Amino acid sequence: MLAWYAKWGGIAVGVALWLIGAASAEPAPCAVAVSDAPAASRPTDVAGWIARMHHASLSRNYSGTFMVLSSNGAMASSRIWHACEGSQQIERVEALSGTPRIVFRHEGEVRTFLPQARIVRSEMRDARGLFPRVPDAEGVSPDKHYAVKAAGRERVAGLDADVVAFIPRDAWRFGYRIWAEQGSGLALQLQTLDAEGRVLEQAAFSELAMESPAGLQAMLRMMGDMEGYRRAAVPLERTTADAEGWRMRATVAGFVPQGCYKKARAVQAEVPRTVLQCIYSDGLATLSVFLEPYGAGRHPEGARSVSMGATQVVAQKVGQDTWATAVGEVPLETLRRFIGALERAR
Repeated sequence: MLAWYAKWGGIAVGVALWLIGAASAEPAPCAVAVSDAPAASRPTDVAGWIARMHHASLSRNYSGTFMVLSSNGAMASSRIWHACEGSQQIERVEALSGTPRIVFRHEGEVRTFLPQARIVRSEMRDARGLFPRVPDAEGVSPDKHYAVKAAGRERVAGLDADVVAFIPRDAWRFGYRIWAEQGSGLALQLQTLDAEGRVLEQAAFSELAMESPAGLQAMLRMMGDMEGYRRAAVPLERTTADAEGWRMRATVAGFVPQGCYKKARAVQAEVPRTVLQCIYSDGLATLSVFLEPYGAGRHPEGARSVSMGATQVVAQKVGQDTWATAVGEVPLETLRRFIGALERAR
């Protein structure tokens, strides 16, 4: 159950949730190669660093092997291809561990190939950036909640990188240490740190080439080749918490709503039920609150909490008929604060 929420929320599953950053709404034109671009001046604030890394993730062709290692010993690896042409972006992520799957993202569509089941799942989501996870978070002010500190220069995957620390100003969020390629700002490695500075999760390219083995058009043909697969559309309906009869009495300072979605979740031998997902961001960290009808046979009476490296999960019954699950790369107390603030809108 909790793993399902983590997957739908896009958290800690093969590809890490890296940064939620503010940047321009329109993708930048695709650059030829990092080595052709002059080194940009280093930002001095959190928002500037996020914008630089966001721009680099959208304006470069690259491919590489990406590893995620959690403090609980879990490890996952993926092969990443990113290609751009003008303002168009496409991404291909192939899982190298766990269940075989290949995920394409293009123009707001996420298409997941499951070779063992011979199924292709297709869903439309807001096109808020590709790999690393750097969607445009609206209305956030990360500099109010994090301090930035230069931490030297190192090499990652054979490339020179600036090391930057994002230090939380309170206990509601984790800290981060990021290695950004010097010439472009592309994020090469990231560590998520707890309040004592311990590494909860590390994600990094083990090898990276500033090119893609296939261009945008070739990758579009791969995405469109569904011969031998059954296509299953996954409808998502954009909504708001108020429209669904919910509101927050209060939220944690800095976390701003980024949208809500409804999805019908099919359950074996049961009638599909609707799950509501509401997303919040502070400009770096992100979390999701899921709401679904409570079922005594599916859910326990008491609250549950789980730590999976940097990803934390809190789940409990709210009111008489609702099961709430909060998932995010934030401290457990932050998730408890969100669930505790839930109430029916009058």
